Amino acid sequence: MLINQKEQPSYIDLFLTFFWMGLTAFGGLAMFAHVRKYIVDKKGWLDENTFDSGLALCQVIPGAIIMQLVAYIGLKLKGIKGSIVCFIGFGLPAFLIMFILSVLYKHSRNISGVELVLASLRVIMVAIVANAAYIFGKKNFRTINDWIIAAIAAGLFLTRLHPALVLVFAGLLGYLLSSKELSISEKSVKSKTFWFFLLALSLTGISILFLFILSKGYFTLATLMLRIDLFSFGGGLASMPIMYHELVDLYGWFDAHTFMDGAILGQVTPGSIIIAATFFGYMHFGILGSILATIYVFTPSFLILMGIIPFFDKLRTYPQFNKVINGLLCSFVGLLVIVTYRFTIGIHWNLVDILLVLAAFILLVRKVEVIWIVLGGVMISILIHWL
Repeated sequence: MLINQKEQPSYIDLFLTFFWMGLTAFGGLAMFAHVRKYIVDKKGWLDENTFDSGLALCQVIPGAIIMQLVAYIGLKLKGIKGSIVCFIGFGLPAFLIMFILSVLYKHSRNISGVELVLASLRVIMVAIVANAAYIFGKKNFRTINDWIIAAIAAGLFLTRLHPALVLVFAGLLGYLLSSKELSISEKSVKSKTFWFFLLALSLTGISILFLFILSKGYFTLATLMLRIDLFSFGGGLASMPIMYHELVDLYGWFDAHTFMDGAILGQVTPGSIIIAATFFGYMHFGILGSILATIYVFTPSFLILMGIIPFFDKLRTYPQFNKVINGLLCSFVGLLVIVTYRFTIGIHWNLVDILLVLAAFILLVRKVEVIWIVLGGVMISILIHWL
């Protein structure tokens, strides 16, 4: 069920709420639990079924999943304008932080001075992702079949099979095994959303043509970023191999070391890791390049959602389709488990790290704000290093 009209947030409320979430959205895939806590549990702006159906949709289409999800939420709450407000509000903090880090990096040419901070953040991210798996598992698992779907999906993700193929298989398993039918309580998005999609698509094409006339370099950067997002199935992390191929192998704009530095900064910056596009745009084309790279790397995510959402709402009226959605949600829990595992084996653990990750997980389960856990973990690591 959507919110009552008297409780409907203003555009200012939406922008400020999503700006704060964007500022505190650490942990990659764990960001979905962070957004859910605010929108479903704290604010009560959407019910859990509406949120979960949006998450399932964003999983199966290419692009930055978290950015598509916040656009979906805004669309459900306040229509097209709300979608734009949420999309910009959530993405702006990541852009500003990454832009500042890019300027500092270009000046110093290395990030070795913050390695201690990065190390503590990696430990805390293990707890954040593990907590997200716990939250979504608790919300979505109702029968043994849900556990089976999640376990099979986790095993497939572990083999590094293409995420799109895993999701197709999980949807099929959901259709065959799921007994849970998600209730249909949200209003369908009006057909004007599709007309807006056509208008936005046309404006994007015009802007690309303008860049082609203005500058071949800017045109190449924009079309490159469009391709990266358009073929990124499985979220921001899936964009990294494509981005590496384009920026390092194909165009040779960066060496492998610089690319990895940008990827690290993208991973520890709140929001989607695909915000690393800001770094690469700035490093090669300056301020305007960082802005263009950011805009165009997120454009396909927004456009695809706008184009598909009217059809998705109609499909949601079919019980069989909702069984597929449940399978996708179970697979998401499996993916979170595998990400937790991969983060864990990538850390050289010591006693302090173990205590830190356990404390962070307990605090997250007790619903302590993630920003305070992140800041506290960094402070503790610094103090221990000095002592």
